[in-house]
Amino acid sequence: MADEPAPAPLCVDLDGTLLRTDALYETVMVLLARNPLYLFLLPFWLLQGKAFLKKKIAERAHLDPALLPYDSRVLQLLHETPARPRVLCTASDAIIAKSVAAHLGCFEETLSSNGELNLSGHRKAAALVERFGNRGFDYVGNGFIDLQVWAHARGAWVVNASQGLARAAEKVTHVRATWPPPGSRVRAWLKAIRLHQWLKNILVFVPLLASHQFFDIAVIAKSVLAFVAFGLCASGTYLLNDMLDLASDRAHHSKRRRPFAAGDLPVLHGMAVAPALTLLGFAIAIFCNPLFALVLALYYLTTLAYSFRLKRIVMVDVITLAALYTIRIIGGAAAIETALSFWLLAFSMFMFLSLAMLKRYTELVAMRRDGRSHAKGRDYSVDDLSLVQSLGGACGYIAVLVACLYINSETSAELYRRPELLWLLCPMLLYWVSRAWLMAHRGKMHDDPLVFAARDRISLVLLGLAAIAAYLAI
Repeated sequence: MADEPAPAPLCVDLDGTLLRTDALYETVMVLLARNPLYLFLLPFWLLQGKAFLKKKIAERAHLDPALLPYDSRVLQLLHETPARPRVLCTASDAIIAKSVAAHLGCFEETLSSNGELNLSGHRKAAALVERFGNRGFDYVGNGFIDLQVWAHARGAWVVNASQGLARAAEKVTHVRATWPPPGSRVRAWLKAIRLHQWLKNILVFVPLLASHQFFDIAVIAKSVLAFVAFGLCASGTYLLNDMLDLASDRAHHSKRRRPFAAGDLPVLHGMAVAPALTLLGFAIAIFCNPLFALVLALYYLTTLAYSFRLKRIVMVDVITLAALYTIRIIGGAAAIETALSFWLLAFSMFMFLSLAMLKRYTELVAMRRDGRSHAKGRDYSVDDLSLVQSLGGACGYIAVLVACLYINSETSAELYRRPELLWLLCPMLLYWVSRAWLMAHRGKMHDDPLVFAARDRISLVLLGLAAIAAYLAI
């Protein structure tokens, strides 16, 4: 009886196949998060070849293989075929390929780019044919460039690709399986741009309400434009921040499900969409008026500073978050060209600092629950819980005190016919601040306090009662 032929080696691509992301673009973001000035070095490295670029980036930017998003279907395939040789064959640099292979421990061999040769397309095909012979291996890939490899493979697994690519692969080899991308890309984008976070931009309407210009259509239109401009700019910075913060997000109990961290969206696409949203926001801001565009630029630069550096500095991060909330109110005033009240700015500063502290406190409570002592990418530890709680609660109560002083001021008497009715707001604020901190202490607070307020029935009832009291006072 003739011997059965030996099983063909299983050669697996890394980027977009074994990984639900691309290591090159991830390492670029790691590099830029460390120092944005590397952006000016990248073109010079690229001039010396893509393999040289990958090598230089991989030498400076470390990816933790334990945190990377792996495709569970490919992992299962690897674990179900221990009898055949398994080869990690990738265009990523050898530093990354060997790190992933060592972490998984299921590859007998690794082929990768090496600083001189970019192992992609026909070069990868030639390397595999030289190593295993024509039609002497199976290949698992995900892109149209892999057709050059499948043309020489015995069989193919088409992963995270369109039906068009699967049909093209069937013309050059035997397709053993086609695994489409999991989940909806549209839903992933809506989650990534965080439309629910646009709730924060309602703050731009505060100056309109404070100046009692409720029925001026032109003023309302400018406020709406400011709302949209802040929303687009904020969504662009959310995308950028998520791409810069991939490692710490993947180590977080809930943030690991964000689209870029989970591999639901390509980092390369995020690199294109983030600046596009930001530019559209600035175009709307300039149309609104130049002063508002300057405030939006201040917001954007502050957000960039926060994303690249300030979020890693203890206490500076929460002060910056509070400033970003307050800048929205300043932007709303600039859009409708009205003066800002000292009282409004003072109240905003303390209230938003309390909310920023509440956000950090909630994260620390989650860390304690998960048994972690330090926050990845943040200069906080579980030991800081009591201090953050004390400072945040104090800021919330000071904000209520500022509101009391405003009600008793001459400014309030000039704007309201019955300013004494505004005193009804104070117990409501005291109750809400106290309850929010109590909910956080019990581990029932959302990662974002404003999102919590928008979903919490008691908070919405209090908001309605506060609006009625303010209306009656007017």
